[in-house]
Amino acid sequence: MNILLEYALTFQFAFFVLIIVALKMSIKFVPQNRAYVIERFGKYQSTKEAGLNFILPIVDKVAADRSLKEQAYDIPSQAAITKDNISLTVDGVLYFRVLDPYKATYGVEDYTFAVTQLAQTTMRSELGKIELDKTFEDRDALNAQIVTAINEAAATWGVAVLRYEIKDIVPPASIMDAMESQMRAERERRAKILESEGERQAAINIAEGEKQSRVLAAEAERTEQVFAAQGEAEAIKAVADAQAQALTVVGDAAATDEGQKAVQLDLAIKAIEAKRAIAKNSSVVLLPDSTTEASSVVAQATSIISALNGGK
Repeated sequence: MNILLEYALTFQFAFFVLIIVALKMSIKFVPQNRAYVIERFGKYQSTKEAGLNFILPIVDKVAADRSLKEQAYDIPSQAAITKDNISLTVDGVLYFRVLDPYKATYGVEDYTFAVTQLAQTTMRSELGKIELDKTFEDRDALNAQIVTAINEAAATWGVAVLRYEIKDIVPPASIMDAMESQMRAERERRAKILESEGERQAAINIAEGEKQSRVLAAEAERTEQVFAAQGEAEAIKAVADAQAQALTVVGDAAATDEGQKAVQLDLAIKAIEAKRAIAKNSSVVLLPDSTTEASSVVAQATSIISALNGGK
């Protein structure tokens, strides 16, 4: 009886352990950004994504553990020939990720090896389509073309290439020397062009400055002449106005008796002074007569003034 009880207890314990082991084998905790490919009796059954998952113990097994993260692989240096038959040494970095774990498991034996090899062959092929100068100028376009070509071929592998970056392009030493000489000549040519352009611009600026200076000087001279002419015109007008006003005043004064006497006296004085000047500066002797005496001159002037006044 005791032996049967011991057998029963042992069986129960073994059954309990078997259940624990079965539960442990059936429960699968899939980490984030990973996927488990499950096979049942050697045939694909399902793909378990991140979280708690259950499988049948012994019957099901995890055939592949695929990372869904972006992966970066270094593409080793390799030789490539450009369209103009220049040999280059090129290396790069490939960035890709698994989109379909099923295709990545059953579509290719080793998708990492396949993608990196495809990247190398595609890079050589794309470099063979362009010339040496374009490999340096259009590196972004070359990277994009390589990504497009790889994705077209890797679509059945469940892998998507996100980007490809060429790290370094190394031409032969002779080509490097030739490129260095070409760049040096180009820099010298640009320096000369910039220098000549600077001299030309300086000459233009000097000529423009002289032109503006002459224009300003001419404008200033013209303005000065205009102001001077206006000043002279105003002065002449002022003098004329003053003379006219003086003549008006003299005329008004001469119309009176006192004015007539003043005019006669002024004429007599001027006549005497004129005779003195003639006698002093001329060798001709003037004989006094009735027509040249001061009293006669004054009388004649008075008669003329009287006649003028009478005519009015």
